[in-house]
Amino acid sequence: MARDRIISAQRTQIDEPVDAALRPRSISEMIGQESLMEKLAIAMSAAKQRGEPLEHILLDGPPGLGKTTLGNVIAMEMCGKPPRVTSGPTLAKQADLMTLLTNLETGDVLFIDEIHRLPRIVEEFVYPAMEDFRVDFTIEGGLSGRVVNFALKRFTLIGATTRAGMLTGALRDRFGHRFHLQFYPPSELTLILERAAERLGVVVEPGALEAIAERSRGTPRVAIRLLKRARDYAQVRADGALSPAVVDRGLEIQQVDGLGLDELDRAFLRVLIKVYGGGPAGIDAISATMGQERDTLEEMVEPYLLQIGFVIRTRQGRQVTKDAYEHLGIRYAGSGEDGKKEEQATLF
Repeated sequence: MARDRIISAQRTQIDEPVDAALRPRSISEMIGQESLMEKLAIAMSAAKQRGEPLEHILLDGPPGLGKTTLGNVIAMEMCGKPPRVTSGPTLAKQADLMTLLTNLETGDVLFIDEIHRLPRIVEEFVYPAMEDFRVDFTIEGGLSGRVVNFALKRFTLIGATTRAGMLTGALRDRFGHRFHLQFYPPSELTLILERAAERLGVVVEPGALEAIAERSRGTPRVAIRLLKRARDYAQVRADGALSPAVVDRGLEIQQVDGLGLDELDRAFLRVLIKVYGGGPAGIDAISATMGQERDTLEEMVEPYLLQIGFVIRTRQGRQVTKDAYEHLGIRYAGSGEDGKKEEQATLF
């Protein structure tokens, strides 16, 4: 269930062909992240004036905010062609990275997604490539093996990660620019949806895109996915046009409510309220009660509930706030042991 959530910010291969066509192609088409874009525009302009490749860039932030899109835009702006793309888990040995590095031309961009998952042996191999544009590579093996020093052309490495804290200090310090992507407010998501709807050829009535943006959890990838599901509903069950009412009905079928919560989110809150009296409760206990993996709850459910203030973390565990009770339509009996006993009595 958790793997198939429509409001998950994780990338899914089934949507990739369409999503690629909807992505911005230049920095002028990028929406939001104003502070980041201003700093990036200055850095790129300065590098172009000096005739130098851009310094290495680290992009971090939750999934679905546009790190890959931004990496493509930077490459197109700086060298006029897409970046060479790979990911940390696929670079199992030094030879995997060596093939990429030796094929780079001056000014090319190498984009490594999930860079925090680079194996240690590959990470240490990339240090001299980033600093000195040289690498020592062992040819053949055993007693006949020899180390050859290869000179590389000056390139730009863009690393993307959803877990900046898992990067080693040695790797993090080798990036000249470090940018953190923030969640998008509904106003900016609406602008992103307007451009996507135009490219998809969707007829939109006033208020429809705002209704989708409010449910998108601050994430463009989720917004685009909800737009496509609402479009499908409008095509099959309505006249093909998106109106606020059509969006509401279409996303109700997807079990996505007005704040972007799905059934798994609501189940998490109900377990905390009904079983644990609103908390505090440990994540392992909640996981066992729900029959869900702890990692699923910590990575795919909790972050948004914490972001909107429906759940707080205490030293004793997770606790539901009054706003969550109101959203679920459950009477809030106040805090304290007496309140919890009264609250449990009303729920069962």
